[in-house]
Amino acid sequence: MTTQAIQLEADSKARRGFLLALGAYLLWGLLPFYMKAVAHLPLAEVIAHRIVWSVPIAAAVLVWAGRTADFKAALRSPRIISMAALTAALISVNWGIYVWAIAVDRTIETALGYYINPLVSVVVGALLLGERLDRLQVAAVVLAAIAVAVLTIDAGKLPWVSLVLAFSFAAYAFFRKTLPIGPSQGFLLEVLLLSVPALGYIIFLIVTGQDHFVSSSLNDTALLIGCGPITAIPLLLFAFGAKLLRLSTIGIMQYIAPTIVFLIAVLIFGEPFGSIQAIAFGLIWTALAMYSWSMFRGREIRPAATAAR
Repeated sequence: MTTQAIQLEADSKARRGFLLALGAYLLWGLLPFYMKAVAHLPLAEVIAHRIVWSVPIAAAVLVWAGRTADFKAALRSPRIISMAALTAALISVNWGIYVWAIAVDRTIETALGYYINPLVSVVVGALLLGERLDRLQVAAVVLAAIAVAVLTIDAGKLPWVSLVLAFSFAAYAFFRKTLPIGPSQGFLLEVLLLSVPALGYIIFLIVTGQDHFVSSSLNDTALLIGCGPITAIPLLLFAFGAKLLRLSTIGIMQYIAPTIVFLIAVLIFGEPFGSIQAIAFGLIWTALAMYSWSMFRGREIRPAATAAR
């Protein structure tokens, strides 16, 4: 194969990866609309259906990708099972807080959480993996800390929704990297483990007549089933897209979703956004610009690692 042919193939993979990742981030950005639609339903029931209906989609993609042998091998490993149980627990916390926050009109805080997340990941990498931070990255982390302090002083309490979202997702990404299986296999394993208690809870609700799946309207039934696709599809799009892109590209693209969420919260949901919040977000945006610039200088050029939301 000629050098030109190799370059054309690389460009084609990059374009395909970009489109897949872009699709994932756009779906994540629009997710608040769906979460508002299910806001009248109990949080635990929404989370349970989000898990259960993700299983068939994840399984179908695994079969389509021809990776069932890897998954079967993972099921025979107690170590992988225990590690997947930990990552599954972490992503459940993240999902739960996210769904609840949007239901109670705290969407802006979710956007802030996912803006802070990459900076938290930088700190986790430095503290737990011994990764060195350059001056721009240190300054970015300091600015993010100042932004959190500004919000804390203004509200008289920590912005815990944003912090729990940021730290739970950073912890998920950190431990998810230790799973020695691919993204599609790992996602199926996680939702399969979570589906045991989730399915049990759904059955309990149906038997006791407390559910909104059988005992409620057709609209509620459809919304609960739809929780699976809106969870699984963007995660799988991202997983396949990230493998074809550089980490620096993914690092910039990850701001698409929280930006859309922020705009929806302020312009459509009408959540309050005062001068203090503007100052805090300004500090965060400045920090992210500095962090992004440090990546663009070529410090992060490895293939992208996968993550999930």
